[in-house]
This record gives sequence, C-alpha cells and structure tokens, in this order.
Amino acid sequence: MAFTITMLSWSVIEFGSLMPKELDNAKTAIRWGTDYLLKAATATPDTLYVQVGEPNEDHRCWERPEDMDTPRTIFKVSKENPGSDVAAETAAALAAASIVFKECDPSYSAKLLQIAIKVFDFADRYRGAYSDSLSSVVCPFYCSYSGYQDELLWGASWLHAASRNASYLAYINSNGNSLVPEVGDGVLSWDDKKIGTKILLAQGFLGDKIQELKPYKEYSDYYICYLIPGTPNYQAQYTPGGLLFKRSSSNLQYVTTTAFLLLSYTKYLNSIGGKISCGSKTVTTADIVSLAKTQVDYMLGQNPAKMSYMVGFGSRYPQHVHHRGSSVPSVLSHPAQISCNSGFQYFSSSSPNPNILTGAVVGGPDNSDNFSDERNRYEQAEPATYINAPFVGALAFFAAGQ
Repeated sequence: MAFTITMLSWSVIEFGSLMPKELDNAKTAIRWGTDYLLKAATATPDTLYVQVGEPNEDHRCWERPEDMDTPRTIFKVSKENPGSDVAAETAAALAAASIVFKECDPSYSAKLLQIAIKVFDFADRYRGAYSDSLSSVVCPFYCSYSGYQDELLWGASWLHAASRNASYLAYINSNGNSLVPEVGDGVLSWDDKKIGTKILLAQGFLGDKIQELKPYKEYSDYYICYLIPGTPNYQAQYTPGGLLFKRSSSNLQYVTTTAFLLLSYTKYLNSIGGKISCGSKTVTTADIVSLAKTQVDYMLGQNPAKMSYMVGFGSRYPQHVHHRGSSVPSVLSHPAQISCNSGFQYFSSSSPNPNILTGAVVGGPDNSDNFSDERNRYEQAEPATYINAPFVGALAFFAAGQ
C-alpha cells in the first residue's frame, strides 16, 4: 500500500496539472492512504505497524469484507525485528505525498514530511528485511526478493525531493553504488525500486541541475535504450502483440510502471533538447512517448484478444476477476452472512462477477498474448492497487492530448 501511495503521489506531482477534473479525487485517495500510514508510524516509538490480518487464514476464505471473521492480528517491525524495506517505502510515500499537499494543505504536508524523516531514520538505523523478521506472515506473499537497499535509496531520494535537505543528497552519494541492477532486471515494482530511483534522481539532474546526479541520467538513458526496439542496447521482451513482458505473474504491474517512467522522463528530457543517444541511433521524446502509448493502448483493448484489461472499460473486459468483493453477491442482494467456506461456491462459479470492479487493472495476458478469464488464474485475473497507481499518471498524460 505504501508503494501505491508513492506512485499515486508521483503521478500527481508529474501530471496533476493534466487532470483538473480528477485532481481532487486523486488527492483524496492519497490522503486516505497517508492517514493510515501516519497512524501506523506514530502509534509506538521505534515501531511501524505493517500488517493487519493473518494472511494464511485470509487466503483460506473467500468472503465479503463485510463478513470477514478471520483473525485481525496486528504485525509490526521494530528495532529488534527490523523492516527497512517496508519502513523506507513508507517514508517514501509520506515524503512524496508531502509534495502533493505542500501548497493546498501546508500543515498536513509538514506533518507528512516530519514523520517521513522519522520513519526513514528508523529504517536506516535498524537495518533488515521485513520478510526476514516476519517471514511466516510476509512470505510467500510479499517476500523481499530485491533486498532493502533499494528502498533505502528510494526513500532518501524522495526525502531529498521533498525537503531539499543536503544530508539526503550526501546519503545518496555515499550509498548509490548499491543501486546498480542488471539492465535486464530493470523494472519498477512494489519490491524493486532501483530503476525508479534512478529515473527520479536523473530528473534531479535534468530539472534542478544537481551535478552529482548526472550518473543517474546516464543510466536512465541506457534504460530507455534497452526498451526501444532497434537500438544497439535493445534487450527488452515484448509479446507478439507488442506488450512489454517481464514476468508471468501479474505482468501488467511492470507495464504500468514502465509507461509512467517513460512519460515522466520525457518531461525532463524535453528541457535539454528532447533526445538521447543510443549508440549510433538517436531516440527522441516522440519515440519514447510512442512506446508508452502502445503499452497504454494495448492495456485498454488494442491487442490481439481485443480485450481491455481495465475492468468496466471498453466493450470487452475481464468478467471473472480474482477479487472477493467483486465475485461474491453484495449485502444488498444477499443480506445473510456468507461464511468463509461458503464463498467458494462463487469463486468456482462460471458466472460473471456480480459486482463490476470498475477501473481495476488485472494482471494481464501471458507472453503469447493469451488471457484466461478465470478466477483461479490469479496470475492473470487478480487486480492490485499497485498496478493502478502509476497508470493514473500515464492516463492523465494521454487524456490531456499530450
């Protein structure tokens, strides 16, 4: 959820001016998340509450949120049981959101930044992955596969952007060597922040002319070259229908973040002439925007299956979304309680979900453009807020006719 709030905030920071009719709604969504994160971060000193609920028990049930009766156990990270990844991401979310509210609600913005600083200090002072400290409840759902170093640099980068405090720039310069991923692994996700951090820091060089950040601009250029077909450094994999493909499970989470990064980076490249060099080939911002547009258009229905992967959008979209509240009858149509096990009759049903989860983006097709519209195929049919959040910025860009 913290990553969701960071990316939704970044969407507003970069493209909020292009979403005048929806800007207030976006800010409301961000505040909903930051209010929760503030409570989680301030309830107890040197503690961050990171999860409510027993995930294994929850996964054994298929029921509406109104009927949930599984244990609501609370889990936390602390100095004895650290969670630098989840804490630093929480700091990033609060810092990014503080930029969103800086002009419209200065006092709230100041509070967000104040707590972000404290949470980041906690993350950095007591280092460790939260999937090590809370392995039985975090794994296999949200294991920290990329480690926690990337979140520390990501958090520091957002704190620098929000505070302009030179100490965070010094921290980035001292610790930046841990930010060198393999190019082929260059994806931004809830787990891996490396390329997102590099793009963010490159913008600090391009927009604010901070010379120490120039290496991040060079890496970001290389990342673009890696994605653009026809360049000497091109290595990315696309489906036959043209969709960027990174992983077999919930692939669209990487597509929405990539589209956002492409569009965000072009905004700053335009300030220096609007092009980069990929060996002997020149790539313009128009080329980069074109690639982002093909990804967005694919997700909205321009693909071999003629399927929109945003629920409720277009003439054809997923009908059997892997989502409890969407697939189980509402309390209006079925007032009686539906117990833990009773809900599985709806999970197994071949009927379309009775409640349309409008706007949700699901995991998407496989590497051959095939999509199984089945609830039990969670790799393809499950939506997530961290898929949607970066998509907001990309859609704002194209909706404004950019």
